[in-house]
Formats: sequence, structure tokens, C-alpha cells
Amino acid sequence: MRLSEATREAIAVHQAAGERFTAGGVGSFAREQGSGSPVVCLHGVPTSSYLYRKLVPGLAGQGLRAIAFDFPGLGLADRPQDFDYSWSGLAAWTGEAIDALEVERCHLVVHDVGGPIGFEWAIRNPDRVLSMTVLNTLLNVADFRRPWVMAPFAHRGLGEAWLAMLQPGPGSELFYRQGIANRDATPRHEVQAHIHLLKHRDRGRAFLRIMRGFELTEDKQRFLWEGLGDRHWPARIVWGERDPALGLRHLEVVQEVLGTDDVIRLPAKHFLQEDQSPAIANAVGDLAAPLG
Repeated sequence: MRLSEATREAIAVHQAAGERFTAGGVGSFAREQGSGSPVVCLHGVPTSSYLYRKLVPGLAGQGLRAIAFDFPGLGLADRPQDFDYSWSGLAAWTGEAIDALEVERCHLVVHDVGGPIGFEWAIRNPDRVLSMTVLNTLLNVADFRRPWVMAPFAHRGLGEAWLAMLQPGPGSELFYRQGIANRDATPRHEVQAHIHLLKHRDRGRAFLRIMRGFELTEDKQRFLWEGLGDRHWPARIVWGERDPALGLRHLEVVQEVLGTDDVIRLPAKHFLQEDQSPAIANAVGDLAAPLG
């Protein structure tokens, strides 16, 4: 993929703002800023910690230690062939990453499939969670149907062809239509950085394994719903209400499972971190402040 000079610079700035680390034998990359109580931000697909580049400084401004790292197979992380790219495998690795970054207890921010991944880690480590802020994600996993823009990736052959067509021009337009309500908030070269970070090193092969590792089962749904229903930490929902992929029906499910009326709806699409980071930072900061 040919990159514009502006895209190269955006990636270089992102890389310079973080550091590499190793967890569970897998090298990855994390952005960290601020001091105080840790906030761990988990991304989904087809993104990486780059999606949190605006939120991390906003959280630091709230007096928090903001951390966003790349899952294996995405962003600047390694893409080992023998890794378990299922949600359960990524949840187990998340725990290793949190340990490697020397975080004892934290506030969680989860988005997209970072939701099921982060939920699983939180359910298995309840004493390490201070609070949870839930951005557009899914909990109706047993009957979840991938949105049309992501569905081809689940199928061999078709997924590889669809990924090959995800070039800077059409890919950027798709990213805007699905994910960013305010185009002025994210210039096209920054969107192209997302696409490059998805495909570089292995042309997106690990990403395809993640897309084919979704655990869309009754057992997984039961585990998540029961575990979140028994949680002792507070949860707040911050939702992009114009999301064409995970819309208001998904919000209703998440709200029901979490049993909370603490919902902030924003005029955003799926990637609300791109144009609503100040509002998200305020929501996380307000929730975290009384909890330490």
C-alpha cells in the first residue's frame, strides 16, 4: 500500500508517542499518558490503539493514567501464526498485557469486540476492576449477525478478496460512512493510517483470523450475561447513536445486561473516539473520580 507523506507522518507520530512491550511472549505497542488511577482502553476491529490517540491525552487531562495497547494481530503488535485469536484467547492475553504494564486495578473502556474481550477479563478478575465505560459493542453474541461491511471477512477466499480491495481511496470512504459522523474531525490521511495499521506486516492475515474467531455461541453469551449481572463495579454506557453497524438495538441489549440507566448518547457513528473524545474523557473522568 502506497502511503502519502501525511499518512506516514501520522503513523510516525503515533509510534513515537508510545512504547513496545512484551506480554505472553508476544510483542505489542502501548500508548500511555498521565498519572493517577489507570484507565485501560481496549479497541476492536478493524482498529488498534491508534483509535485512542485523541482520548489518551483527554483522560490524562482528567488526572488519570491512560493506557491503550494493540491486540496481537492488529496495529503495531506482532502477528504470530500460532496465537489463539479467539475472543477467549485475546482476553487471556489482555490479562498478561495488563500485568506486563504493571497495572494492579483499573478502570476499563471497551469498544467493538474489545467489549466481549474486556468483559471476559473483567468477569474473571473482578477484584481488579474499578469501573467500566462501555462504548458501542455487542452482547447479543448468540444471535449476532456481522454487518454487511464486515461479513465477507468471516469467509475464506471472500475475506481475502474483500481485504485486498480495502485500499486508501474506497477504504477511507467506507470508514467515514460507517464510523465517523464529523469528517472534519479526522482528515483522510488519518483514516488511511487506520487501514495501513490493519494490513501492514502480514497483509491483514491475522485480522482475518480474528474475524473468524468470533465466539457466537449460547455458552459465551450466558457466561458474559451472568458474569456482568453479578459484577460489583459501576458501569456507564457512552454510545454513538448514529452507528450503522451496532445501533440502538445493541444499545438496548447492553443496557439490559448491565442493568444501568447511566447512558450517554452522542451524535456519532461507530468510531466515536474520532469525533467525541472530549465527551468520552469527561464521562470516564466523572465515573472514575469518586472511585480512586
